[in-house]
Amino acid sequence: MGITDRKEREKQELKDLILKEAKAVFLEEGYEKTSIRKIADRIEYSPTTIYLYFKDKSDLLLELHRQSFHQFFLVLSSVTNIEDPFERLIETGKRYIEYGIKNPEEYELKFQLKAPLEALECKNEIWSDGQKAICFVQEIVDRCIDAGYFSKSMDSESMSIMLWAEVHGLVTLYNSNRLDMFKNKKEVSTVIGEAFNLFIKFLQTVAQHKTRIL
Repeated sequence: MGITDRKEREKQELKDLILKEAKAVFLEEGYEKTSIRKIADRIEYSPTTIYLYFKDKSDLLLELHRQSFHQFFLVLSSVTNIEDPFERLIETGKRYIEYGIKNPEEYELKFQLKAPLEALECKNEIWSDGQKAICFVQEIVDRCIDAGYFSKSMDSESMSIMLWAEVHGLVTLYNSNRLDMFKNKKEVSTVIGEAFNLFIKFLQTVAQHKTRIL
């Protein structure tokens, strides 16, 4: 390996380290209490070093979002080979829940970490990824409507938000240990599965009868 290649590798390794520790500080301290100084202390470098890679903590948060959503989209896109749109919709929900439970820190970073006014400058850019995720679900809902699973009078955007609220609620309850009350009766994962299956039965009823939800 040449000198140039080695330097590039070392730069990338340092950047990865900065991002790793920045994510840890964001999740431990929250956005507001996170500072470049705290991140620098974690990696045992000066704050100036971090500024060589990122202009501020909002820029760091944006990069973490980009990386996290990239992995998230890989999970969602794995359902595109399912031909039937309704089955694809069900599988999307299952994989969303599975991802959220297996990756609680990544999930919190994307959907639960609060960022105040200081981060508003990059807010639209950050949530362009969130919007992309909603549009992914909305496209499947539109296909379900076209295939006759749902009434054409349904608003696909509103239904997509309802679907997101369902799976997001289950993941959030699980990750915050709010479902531990069921441990003596059945496994929490069983509770999650049963709750999602009931929701799917509701959707199937809507699909079969073309019932207006609102």
